[in-house]
Amino acid sequence: MSHSKTILVTGGVGFLGSHLCEKLISKHHKVICVDNLYSSRISNISKLQNNKDFQFYNQDVCKLSIKEKIDIIYNLACPASPVHYQADPVRTIKTNVIGSINVLELAKKNNAKIFQASTSEVYGDPKLTPQDESYWGNVNPIGIRSCYDEGKRAAETLFFDYHRQHDLKIKVCRIFNTFGPRMAINDGRVISNFIVQALRNKDLTIYGDGKQTRSFCYVDDLIDGIIAITDTKDSFTGPLNLGTDIELSINDIALKIIKLTDSKSKIKYLDPLSDDPMQRKPNLSLAKHTISWEPKFSLDYGLKKTVEFFKKII
Repeated sequence: MSHSKTILVTGGVGFLGSHLCEKLISKHHKVICVDNLYSSRISNISKLQNNKDFQFYNQDVCKLSIKEKIDIIYNLACPASPVHYQADPVRTIKTNVIGSINVLELAKKNNAKIFQASTSEVYGDPKLTPQDESYWGNVNPIGIRSCYDEGKRAAETLFFDYHRQHDLKIKVCRIFNTFGPRMAINDGRVISNFIVQALRNKDLTIYGDGKQTRSFCYVDDLIDGIIAITDTKDSFTGPLNLGTDIELSINDIALKIIKLTDSKSKIKYLDPLSDDPMQRKPNLSLAKHTISWEPKFSLDYGLKKTVEFFKKII
């Protein structure tokens, strides 16, 4: 990105969005941040609120109204944890579909480049591992997670249709499990759950037998990848997987966090969750080849930083 673009970040107060806004500001861009604060805390952007190059609009992406001339759009608006997206599933799918149409129309009007934060959830409970971008997935279209999974799949459809029909400059990225400071305490995601439980010396709750695996990427790595994708030439649309391909069982993560926090917590097993994937691991060949990207930060480094963050807020 050349010097000083005007960039719109929807969902910019959220966990990923706030880190992205900070990084863009540090690169001397003007950032307009839109968020309805449904699942994010305004304190996430406290460092930015007095910055002259940063503007915050409390808006729902389903009722987007932006008058400024925009060069680049990052569409991150959508609750991303099951607790939040299942609380109001109709709102979740509207955010993915109506919200996507709104940002795509805005991109069309401004001839702006537009980035879509898609998700590894488009692969559902995969029958192929690791998952590469050509895999069509195995998703339950009527399950309790489908407002998010199918919502994100529909958003990808819209992005590619706008690209084909209106020659829009799109970038679609499938984000795998990401963690770091500013995750919400109550988002029900495994790392934030475990850290909060461990710091309070409560039982760490695992759904199922804990043998299901995930690959966890530290937020700073992910943000670098997102910006690198957006910087690729217009002919590259994605979709592109971003995440880490180091796979760990949920049991291993729980033990790591208990040790790291010096906690007295034990592990407690609960009934498995509906449609919870057994395995989640990206094939990262395309990211390595296209944007020369791979994660730099170790899981231990990331966990330490995340524990420090939660110690301050709980």
